[in-house]
Amino acid sequence: MLKGLRLAPGSKLGRAIFVLNLLGLTILIAGALILNELRRGLIEARIDSLTTQGEFIVKVLDQTATVGEPLPALKAAEASDFLQLLFIPRSQRARLFDAEGNLLADSYIVADRVEWKVLPPARRPGERFALTLQDADAKPRAVEKARTALRTEIDKAMRGEAVSGVRIAENGDRVVSVSMPIQHVQAVLGVLTLEAGDVDEIVAKERAALLPFILIAVGVTSLSSLLLHQLIARPVTRLARAADRVRLHGERAIALPDVARRDDEIGDLTRALQDMTLTQSERIDAIERFAADVAHEIKNPLTSIRSAVETLDLVKDDKSRRRLLDILKQDVGRMDRLVTDISNASRLDAELSRDAPHPLDLHRLLSDVASLYEAQVGTEPSSKKVHVRFKDFDGLEPPLVIGRETPLSQVFRNLIDNARSFSAPEGEVRIGLRRERGRVMVTVEDDGPGIPPENLETVFERFYTSRPKGSAFGGNSGLGLSIARQIIEAHNGVIRAENRLDSDGAVLGARFIVVLPPARG
Repeated sequence: MLKGLRLAPGSKLGRAIFVLNLLGLTILIAGALILNELRRGLIEARIDSLTTQGEFIVKVLDQTATVGEPLPALKAAEASDFLQLLFIPRSQRARLFDAEGNLLADSYIVADRVEWKVLPPARRPGERFALTLQDADAKPRAVEKARTALRTEIDKAMRGEAVSGVRIAENGDRVVSVSMPIQHVQAVLGVLTLEAGDVDEIVAKERAALLPFILIAVGVTSLSSLLLHQLIARPVTRLARAADRVRLHGERAIALPDVARRDDEIGDLTRALQDMTLTQSERIDAIERFAADVAHEIKNPLTSIRSAVETLDLVKDDKSRRRLLDILKQDVGRMDRLVTDISNASRLDAELSRDAPHPLDLHRLLSDVASLYEAQVGTEPSSKKVHVRFKDFDGLEPPLVIGRETPLSQVFRNLIDNARSFSAPEGEVRIGLRRERGRVMVTVEDDGPGIPPENLETVFERFYTSRPKGSAFGGNSGLGLSIARQIIEAHNGVIRAENRLDSDGAVLGARFIVVLPPARG
């Protein structure tokens, strides 16, 4: 699962999405950490300040408000007078407790201070005063909890240790509190508690200080969302609409040049879709041309068959009738070959996509194909015998190519059949195999009349046929070489035709050359 979450090494959009979303989160986390440290520093500074004040007050009380004989004791009157003389800031509170935890003095009382809070808004006439039992009990419980926390703090200080921290006061505010024991020699005579009630102000200041970080994080996240919308959502929507136009309105290809120029995954997707729809458009054009060519090629033998059938009833001579029947047989055979080759050509793309390419030994494949033709020669009449010879590869090891055995076998059978059709009886077709400039080359040669120079390329067009005088009409459909080129190009190879010439420039025959890339080890 984690492998699927890793960013692709070249994923520019993935990195942008990751960085933009992480940036806002980083700003927020950094602000929280910084302010958390600030808050901790402020509270610790407040504790240090109260501790210093407390140590001073405790020393003065030990000198002025305690007695040691006959028993150590704290003089409550002198301690209260001393607290009254001290200047205690309004945000602070000082309380003095005896050894039993009883309150002896409170700076709020000696200074005649009164706790105050803003009253809630007045009720409108006729409005009922809604107060549940839970609301009524909430304040007493909070006060009791605060007094328990204070009592726990005083008890710890009674054991001779200074206690500091943050707790909830009786009025519900958070306070920084320091409780220090008042000792005479080793005896703990009481506890001094100093409280600073400005913790909420510190927290409010922290929240106010955190607000800019939150706003920056929200701004960065909003900006990243806007960028993602502009960079991803809008182009994808445009691609979807362009695809709908291709599907619904008959457009041949997707055209979004501004998006295709982008150097990221959206640009790659756009270029891929443009290439795909362009290829689809070219294939549709090829299918339309193929359908027109098929209609034209089938129409010729059908016209001939219809003419022969219409004439057959009018001819009374047996010799003429046999000639018409021979024409009918030739046209039916031509129709059969056309339908078979057209069916093979129409299924070619599906067969190529269905059969996965794999390393293929061309030496073995060509040897098997030549052996099949040689076995066939023994059953043919002498007027049609044409031998097929395969020249063994003289390299150190047979060349391998990445391909599909059945389609490549069809290529070489089509080339051999074409060469045999132009060869004289008892002639020979030669197959060669060699390496040249890092590529694998297969040649198929015959001793026929050759190919007109202007037709060296057109021989690979569909339904092109150019037969020497005396050859049977309609013996070839003209699709064999076209199918061969289609298969070779699907294997990233090249096929071409040339004439074999002697030293004087005379044509000795035709040669077809197939060049395929070798398999990489």
